[in-house]
Formats: sequence, structure tokens, C-alpha cells
Amino acid sequence: MENLIRYVPLLLNGVLVTVALALISLLFATLFGALGAAGRISRRPLASGAVLLYTTLVRGIPDLVLLLLVYFGGQRLLNNLASFLGLGPVSLSPFWAGVVAIAFIYGAYLTETFRGAYQTIPHGQVEAAQALGLRGFALHWNVTIPQLIRFALPGYANVWQVLVKSTAVVSVIGLEDLVGIANEAGKTAREPFIFYMAVLAVYLFITWISTTLFEAMERRYAVPLAHAR
Repeated sequence: MENLIRYVPLLLNGVLVTVALALISLLFATLFGALGAAGRISRRPLASGAVLLYTTLVRGIPDLVLLLLVYFGGQRLLNNLASFLGLGPVSLSPFWAGVVAIAFIYGAYLTETFRGAYQTIPHGQVEAAQALGLRGFALHWNVTIPQLIRFALPGYANVWQVLVKSTAVVSVIGLEDLVGIANEAGKTAREPFIFYMAVLAVYLFITWISTTLFEAMERRYAVPLAHAR
């Protein structure tokens, strides 16, 4: 336990890296998911087919394999591009490789989450809003998006919980996140069990905080719609 206390400052830095990795990955995954859902529900066969191929392939590839492909393949691609442009060697950091890989993976899951939420919205409400003169951005802002958020929140929360746990995989490419630091500290102190138990407690705490926040958001978006009835 004394060794664990001694490494607390380093572990806290690892927690910050893990949380930053998760939040930035979620941001880009949300963007990928929104674009993917727009492509899936569009009437353009090419766009819909391309997104379907993306979601099918990504959901069938293990996270670790895709992470390694992005890190080592991306490193080579960047250096080939830099060489072509007459620039020096370029280094892809483990952090941003992790962001790209995780965002790309969970963007596929969020694509289906957003698509399912959109299809849950009663079409009659959209037609009623159009009959009242709402079009374009006003229609989406006042009718579509509030209901989309409501229907998507449970699935979005589940994707976030899994995404947070997936950040642990990035330690294999040298990222000094919570898992990476705990692994090295456990080896140095020869007390890996204590350090991994600390990691477990931190992830459980993040999960608890996340669940509490998402439940509050679900209540927030459910109340106005319930009153509207």
C-alpha cells in the first residue's frame, strides 16, 4: 500500500490521460456516427452502401488489431507522405493513434445508434411540423433533434461505457495512461495486484459517474416530451 501511495501523482496523471483520450475519442466517434447515420438513411445507394460496409467491417475487427494497424500503418503512411513532400520523418503519437482507432471503431456503433433513434421518431410529427411551416434547420432543431437525443441516449450511454474500457488497450503501444503507468509501477514495486485493483476502482468510479450523468440527461429529455402529451 505504501508503494501505491508513492505512485499516486503518476497514477493521477494517467487518469487524466485516460479521461482525455476517452472524451476526445467520443467527440470524433459522435461525428463519425452522425455522418454515418446520415449516409445510412439517405436515399443515395452509394452513400448508404459505403456506410454499411464501414459498420460491418469495423464491428467485425478486434479493437487491438485495428489499433495496431492505425499506429504502425499510420506511422508508415505519414512518413511516406512526408517523404513525397520532401519533409523529414513524422511521428504518430500513441495518444492520437488511440483517438483515431477508438473513434473509428465506436463511430460505427454510434452510426447504428443514431440511425435507430431517427427511425423511432414518428413520421407523423415531422409531417405535422412541416404543415405548420417548419423547414430545414428549424424543423430539425425544434422537432427532430430533441427526440433523436431522447431515443439515442440509452444506446449512446452504453457505447460510452464500452469506449472508456477500450482506452486500456492503447497502453500496448506505449501510451502512459492509467493502465500503462499502473503496469510499469506494479512491475517496479513487485505488487501488480494492488496497482491493478487501483485501476479497477478508478474505472468503476468513472462508470458510476457516467451512469449518474446519463440517467440525469435521460430524465431531462424525458420530462418535456411527457408534458407535451
